[in-house]
Amino acid sequence: MGLTIGIDVGGTKVLAGVVDADGTVIAQARRETPADDVGRTRELIVDVIRELSGAHPVEAVGIGAAGWIDAERSTVLYAPNLAWRHEPLRDSIAADIDLPVVVENDANAAAWAEFRFGAGMGTRSLVLFTVGTGIGGGIVLDGHLVRGEHGIAAEFGHTLAVADGHPCGCGARGCLEQYTSGTALVRYARSEARDGAGAAAELLALVGGDVEKIDGPTVTRAARDGDPTARAAFAEIGRWLGYGMADSVQVLDPAVIVVGGGVSEAGELLLDPARRAYADRLTQRGKLPVAEIRQARLGNLAGLVGAADLARQR
Repeated sequence: MGLTIGIDVGGTKVLAGVVDADGTVIAQARRETPADDVGRTRELIVDVIRELSGAHPVEAVGIGAAGWIDAERSTVLYAPNLAWRHEPLRDSIAADIDLPVVVENDANAAAWAEFRFGAGMGTRSLVLFTVGTGIGGGIVLDGHLVRGEHGIAAEFGHTLAVADGHPCGCGARGCLEQYTSGTALVRYARSEARDGAGAAAELLALVGGDVEKIDGPTVTRAARDGDPTARAAFAEIGRWLGYGMADSVQVLDPAVIVVGGGVSEAGELLLDPARRAYADRLTQRGKLPVAEIRQARLGNLAGLVGAADLARQR
């Protein structure tokens, strides 16, 4: 199969691209997502497909959606940042276009993209942690994307980190993503800035002294400038990320762990403490080989590239 369309549907944007068999994006289209309007979101997806397929000879469409997708890669069972609830997305979109359609979880699609064309190239297995507002995950073992019996495998963000810990949006308490995510980074930085303003001088200067204006990009900028509180925030979420990655190795034994998502763009600010915590947690493995930790390579295109390639291999 030649060209396919990949679409990454999130809470704020619909990003689509025409992708060739080598994973190269040769054209793109973008729309803002009306997250609370199911019908309008569907119309925008159809719109970008028609725009791109009208200019390129595409043969299939893959949609990466931020939510739980059923095992048939057809229905969005639940999307926390969109209005989809048991939405038959594949059949709904296919009814308006003359192309085969596949729907996949966006983190699964990103994991597949990194396996095929990014940080996992040349391996047989990888685990992906996407560190953004929350934690997403994807698993490829022996060259196959692992979806699980019900299509919702690799929810690393909702494994238990701290019993009776911080409340999570999923309804549980103490989930891993409450300790290593963009949300956790900001919560920790704000708390420390309130309690120890002297160590957060650079961070507070960036927000005019208003702690509530501290966000992820501000913490990253301050950390790069050497602010102790901002660096401590990255050390804290990096530590928890390392623990989570170590647990995944104990269960899955992949060749590579790939760290992606918006927070991972901070690079070694996040990855250095993560690697140290990861090594500390795996000391009992002795001289046995363990997965190498790598930063994702495909950035915000991973979801659409992976969705497009999965459509090619449906």
